[in-house]
Amino acid sequence: MIINTGMRTDIPAFYSEWFMNRIHEGFVLVRNPYRQEWITRYELDPEVVDCIAFCTKNPAPMLKYIDELNRFHQYWFVTITPYGTDIEPNVPSKEQVMHDFITLSKAVGINCIGWRYDPIFIDSTYTLERHISDFETMCRTLSGYTEVCVISFIDLYEKVIRNFSHAKTVTTQERIAIGKAFAEIGQRYGITIKACAEGNDLAPYGVDCNGCMTKETFEKAIGSSLDIPKKKSQRAECSCILGTDIGAYDTCGHLCRYCYANSSRENVRRNIRQHDSNSPFLVGTLHEGETIHPAEQVSWINNQLSFF
Repeated sequence: MIINTGMRTDIPAFYSEWFMNRIHEGFVLVRNPYRQEWITRYELDPEVVDCIAFCTKNPAPMLKYIDELNRFHQYWFVTITPYGTDIEPNVPSKEQVMHDFITLSKAVGINCIGWRYDPIFIDSTYTLERHISDFETMCRTLSGYTEVCVISFIDLYEKVIRNFSHAKTVTTQERIAIGKAFAEIGQRYGITIKACAEGNDLAPYGVDCNGCMTKETFEKAIGSSLDIPKKKSQRAECSCILGTDIGAYDTCGHLCRYCYANSSRENVRRNIRQHDSNSPFLVGTLHEGETIHPAEQVSWINNQLSFF
């Protein structure tokens, strides 16, 4: 199976000590975000965890633990955008994140790391022309350290509209202009552009629209074929393996204005106060009378087929 860490929060940036404590103890407890009384226990054992997937805007706090994580297969997505602290208040400078991206790539290997440039929105500061210019600068820096860049355009969820009121939908013409330009730039620097849950509109312009965290992504990182159980995707347009996530909503301290995972700063501050790096939960603890349900965990690696 695959353990995801980044759909609800940024564990490497803010909870690396907690995560490594979970690795050392060999398990983690997770509350269902839509049914708080349902608690699942996941064993963090490389015998059944085929890969740990990380998504982060700041991998630096986890770099000191990379050697300890070597007994697990890993896949990392690192988000690097052109936005400043007006949009991403607590994200380190792009130059620093790119430096750490390169360090991480050297440690885990180019097949185990991808770059995310998303969500893309357009306004008077972050214009179409600026996106294209900044994207090429980043490609030049990251060339040779990743073969993949995933893009997506801002989705105006209720939480996003509440926290980022001036955001607007990217038009079809703007989407095509960005997709075409990014694909051409990526080709020059050896980086394939993938679209995340954006349909197939950009495929004619050279964008790979087959998904980002796909079966093939993890097989390439692991070096083995996977027999993944058929599951209904969280979104009809998404072909990615999202499944198990050990994070929690309203816990990401980046406080990005476009974030879909934080409902308010107050909730984030409250949950951060409740975080204990020694707890099996990311937030809070087990209450009297609560029941823990063990997850059904098996390895998906098909030993009959291999990329080696």
